[in-house]
Amino acid sequence: RGAGGLILCAPTAGYEVAQGDLADLPVLTADQRDTLLSAAWALNEYASPQAPTAARSAATGQRGADTGRPGDDYNARGDVRALLEAHGWVRTRAGANEHWCRPGKARGTSATLKDGVFHVFSSNAAPFEPDGSYAPFAVYALLEHAGDYEQAARALRAEGYGGDAADDGDVDISAIADPGVAEGEKRPATADPGPMPAELLRVPGFVSEVMDHCLAAAPYPSPVMAFAGAISLQAFLAGRKVRDPGDNRTNVYLLGLAHSGAGKNFPREINTEIVHRIGLADCLGQSFASGEGIQDALFLTPCMLFQTDEIDGMLQSINKAKDARHEAVLNTLLTMFSASNSVFPMRRKAGKESPGVIDQPHLVIFGTAIPNHYYEALSERMLTNGFFARMIILESGPRPTGQEPGLRNVPERVLATARHWAEMRPGEGDLQNWHPVPKVVEHSEEARSLLVENRREAEAEYAKAEQAADPVGTTVWGRLSEQVRKLALLYAVSENHSAPRIGVEAVRWASRFMMHQTRRMLFMAASHVADNPFQADCLKLLQKLRDAPDRELSHSVLLKRMKMKTKDFKELVDTLVQRGEVEVLTAPRSGWPVRTYRLVEGETRQGGET
Repeated sequence: RGAGGLILCAPTAGYEVAQGDLADLPVLTADQRDTLLSAAWALNEYASPQAPTAARSAATGQRGADTGRPGDDYNARGDVRALLEAHGWVRTRAGANEHWCRPGKARGTSATLKDGVFHVFSSNAAPFEPDGSYAPFAVYALLEHAGDYEQAARALRAEGYGGDAADDGDVDISAIADPGVAEGEKRPATADPGPMPAELLRVPGFVSEVMDHCLAAAPYPSPVMAFAGAISLQAFLAGRKVRDPGDNRTNVYLLGLAHSGAGKNFPREINTEIVHRIGLADCLGQSFASGEGIQDALFLTPCMLFQTDEIDGMLQSINKAKDARHEAVLNTLLTMFSASNSVFPMRRKAGKESPGVIDQPHLVIFGTAIPNHYYEALSERMLTNGFFARMIILESGPRPTGQEPGLRNVPERVLATARHWAEMRPGEGDLQNWHPVPKVVEHSEEARSLLVENRREAEAEYAKAEQAADPVGTTVWGRLSEQVRKLALLYAVSENHSAPRIGVEAVRWASRFMMHQTRRMLFMAASHVADNPFQADCLKLLQKLRDAPDRELSHSVLLKRMKMKTKDFKELVDTLVQRGEVEVLTAPRSGWPVRTYRLVEGETRQGGET
């Protein structure tokens, strides 16, 4: 048993050995081992960023080492600078490490050319990929022949590159292999869209009515937190009652990010009062003690609203735990999200009969956390295992202006709508043995067309992330269409609980909301989640500059805030300057030159470009 899994094999009942003998395991010979290792080594695609062929040729004044290949010869003596200039690139700094600006950009550094290697930083410099390193032949093939390396080799052969080799298809594959990206140079692929626009925090009907009550009564009225609380309440109330034609349900995982004392708790109190008033108090949960505990709770009450504070603490426990208990919490949350339109079989205990299944488990989470603590608690594994993609994350921003709290009763209209959902029983059976058959909320034809258009847009973004080998991007974009359909369904049932229909406005709102949410999630994850300590320091320094007035700090102030040794600080700054993310300024102040560091204007990538 390990990480919550079981392995079964012979002589367990139902299993038999089909091949081999567990008591007599095969042993590789030395020759077989060498064969396997040689095969693995042959698949290596690493190419040195120093471009040894080009460097040797420049030193000797002769052609490349393999004169039979036009790609090698072009690496040695091809004029890649003239090629780049012909395609609109502009050299902005000469020297051993040349700086180049991409076409369509007035200033800044989009790429560098050093030792025969063209390294591209920009995410907007097609056909080059961000963080890609290219030999001259690869630059030529991409710019002149749309990446067809065989055609590029033939064209160079016709121009006199290469030796007398008979095979015109002898393409310089080594020049196109990606030499890799140095540690600490990963950048977000998406520009920062900013916090969620205020107009997207409004859904007509029940959600807005709950929001208005919350904002009127809260000591610190936060529209973001009020919206998160109201939409989670609606998602819970409609659970196991409605679905769209694609069998999508209203179960959502919402997370509101706000600092302490900024109004995180009041929306939960509003939801708790409403749920108590309509007789569903047993459907509320507060914390995730274990994966088994979540399953047991849903077994007794298949539709639940969990409202939990400081969810970042749970994530940190999962990251640091050395046993499978916390891992089981995460696995259960992932499984329940996808099981809302099916059945979940309960775990079987040794020597006992199966306890049964959870019929269409409907779990809604309304969690809150402090912004920085949440993002710092995330790990690379969490970003790619689907948990991050399932969360709808909303940021409250600065603490709102306070107001004098008062005793305000929940509006009767809100309670009446909530009771409507509590009493609704679509399906068969009685209260004790109810098998729900949720009502189908139909789309209008135009709404359905918009959903198809949104799906195709998400698929295009997924393909880009897949091509860029971005596991976080593929995970998040892969969930976008499903989330849009869930939110469009929530919009419809909030707008008209008695006769809901998914119309054009519902889909437009849901599409805009999730496209903005997805881009913000990707940007914030890349800004806070590091693969190694050096990258973490890079992100920390950039965040210090981003939070500073005019995005600029003096050397002494920034060094003090980074709390690190001068030598390490210099290495960090040098790296960010070379990547074009930070620029160094020197200006006289009180008769003395003062060095300052400024975040490069117009750059929203911790590296990439707008």
